[in-house]
Amino acid sequence: MKIKTEFPHKIQTIKHIWIPMPDGCRLAARIWLPENAEQQPVPAILEYIPYRKNDGTALRDSLYHPYFAGHGYAAMRVDMRGSGDSEGVMLDEYLQQELDDAVSVMAWLAEQSWCDGSVGMMGKSWGGFNSLQVAALQPPELKAIITVCSSDDRYADDVHYKGGCVLSTDMLGWSTTMLAWNARPPDPTVLGESWRDRWLERLEQTPLMVKEWISHQHRDAYWKHGSICENFSKVQCAVYAVGGWADPYSNAIPRMLSGLTCPRKALIGPWAHEYPQRALPGPQIGFVQECLRWWDYWLKDIENGIMDEPMLRAWMPGSIAPSTHYEERPGRWVAEAKWPPKNDESQTWYLNRNGLNQNAETDKPMLFPTSQTVGLNAGVWFTMGTAGEFPGDQRSADSGSLCFTSEAFYDGMEILGNPEATVTLSADQTEALLAARLCDIAPDGSSLLVSWGLLNLTHCNGHENPEALDPGEKFTAKVQLNACAHALKSGHRWRLSLSTAYFPHAWPSSKITKLKIFPGIETYLNLPFRKISQEDTQLAEFLEPECSQSLATEEIRSASRKRTIEHEVIEGSFTLTHRVDNGRFRFVEDGLETEDLSCDSLSLNEDKPLSLKVCCERTAGIGRGDWQTRVEASGTMTATSENFHVTSRLEVFEGDQRFFFRTWDFKVPREVV
Repeated sequence: MKIKTEFPHKIQTIKHIWIPMPDGCRLAARIWLPENAEQQPVPAILEYIPYRKNDGTALRDSLYHPYFAGHGYAAMRVDMRGSGDSEGVMLDEYLQQELDDAVSVMAWLAEQSWCDGSVGMMGKSWGGFNSLQVAALQPPELKAIITVCSSDDRYADDVHYKGGCVLSTDMLGWSTTMLAWNARPPDPTVLGESWRDRWLERLEQTPLMVKEWISHQHRDAYWKHGSICENFSKVQCAVYAVGGWADPYSNAIPRMLSGLTCPRKALIGPWAHEYPQRALPGPQIGFVQECLRWWDYWLKDIENGIMDEPMLRAWMPGSIAPSTHYEERPGRWVAEAKWPPKNDESQTWYLNRNGLNQNAETDKPMLFPTSQTVGLNAGVWFTMGTAGEFPGDQRSADSGSLCFTSEAFYDGMEILGNPEATVTLSADQTEALLAARLCDIAPDGSSLLVSWGLLNLTHCNGHENPEALDPGEKFTAKVQLNACAHALKSGHRWRLSLSTAYFPHAWPSSKITKLKIFPGIETYLNLPFRKISQEDTQLAEFLEPECSQSLATEEIRSASRKRTIEHEVIEGSFTLTHRVDNGRFRFVEDGLETEDLSCDSLSLNEDKPLSLKVCCERTAGIGRGDWQTRVEASGTMTATSENFHVTSRLEVFEGDQRFFFRTWDFKVPREVV
């Protein structure tokens, strides 16, 4: 990535400034400005997240925000209430208080002498979520947003649930991560003598967020809050939605293109959960330049043609050997003028005993395998693009699934959108789940995961009011697989694999279920077939990635990671462990040191779905010279047929002395229906 040090405008940095909220709470911010902004006011770009501007995202911020300031914008990075150096306490994700604070920040921005009154908002993940949510409040200063790796639907597409199934790693894992983030101290150089009192106030009031999340197992008002899909018309400012096929939030982008009525564009690359100029797998693009084109058009009224371009630009990956890591995904850029596209087509492939074909055949029902460990090679749900995170060869998972494979395609085939499986089933229990995987099968038999989906079968008629299954009775279920793009190579085949479990992603049903599938006209796979469009051949090339100069750091301990699967043969148990040490480093500018370590471990007995145990550990260190702090957060989650059981522990140290200690131990009923 090219590092830029010369810009059209000289840059002034305000390392810390307080922004007062209406209730008296103060939020901490860092601002990058063109030096002449007082004389020639400029539009502002806001990033508003809880990941600590002084240490957590300081390196990342230094790559983008000075770049925007150097091109004539006031770029501001704000720590949300209860995070970093900001006052107050963070009680949950996306509360109304969080959104109201953002509106107040924008009003404050518009009043500054260096701001011309126009504001844009951008962010990745949490910052992408709240950019959408704040846009739905219609603050008058907000003209446009860029939302990266985010979702319009908090229940359907986030770290808590998928298809009505509990996400077993990420439900507890994300809660433990946020517990560790929120327990870190504010910086004494910013708060002065009050820093320790503020820290203790935060520690004493910070909740364990998983308790709230697991208490809302259906799509109720809790999840509808902050889900802009409830009323897309509330978003009226311009929206640029950006993501990647390897990111868990790919579904939101086509859904928003269809649902929003405001000016909108979208970009989907091959990327994982990262900004596109440094995301893996490549190719990376000049994303900050693309952002500038967007801001120039919507915040400075510069006619640059960006809104004359196709509504959607997406990477079309091709067939490749399965691997748990890719530096690059071969493919090409494609485009759609509108979404859904005018030539929107789907191809129907029926699930028969002899595989996938286009003729429905009525035959005897087929019984599913009952393996509880299908998915051991499913990879990480929340991929950042690092080694070991992507799904490997799916043949072992296919061996524990009911598989339907097509004949080879010698003309190839491209899909773009959401595949969907419609199946007629019966179950011998009142509850069950269904996992569906679409794979690209190479001539050598290797199985490349293209897309997957989950459905808690008691949610067949909706996620708000689940219904118990009637054992032995037929019913129809539709499983939408994740939005994807894929160019099937000549000689390759499609395979749809169905299973009654998907470890480690889905929390298993409380009992092993005997599930039958009935071939016929109500059992089929719809593939979003795509024809090559005229826009494909008229696409301009993206610019090469570039950024501003990163903050200088010194490495104290190098980073490392390990992902292992252990099989205890006698007991028939599997344990999947993922350890990450992001290393320890020091910021040269102010001597601040930081480190992050995590370990997630999931164990499950092949024949005992109630044996699943999830353990998560997080360690965070922050210090400077003689001042050193450490946070240790951990938790476990198990379940019986009646309850989920969560225990958690938080220990906080200043130097070698334990400064704070707290435990949680609670049960929440399993709401099957």
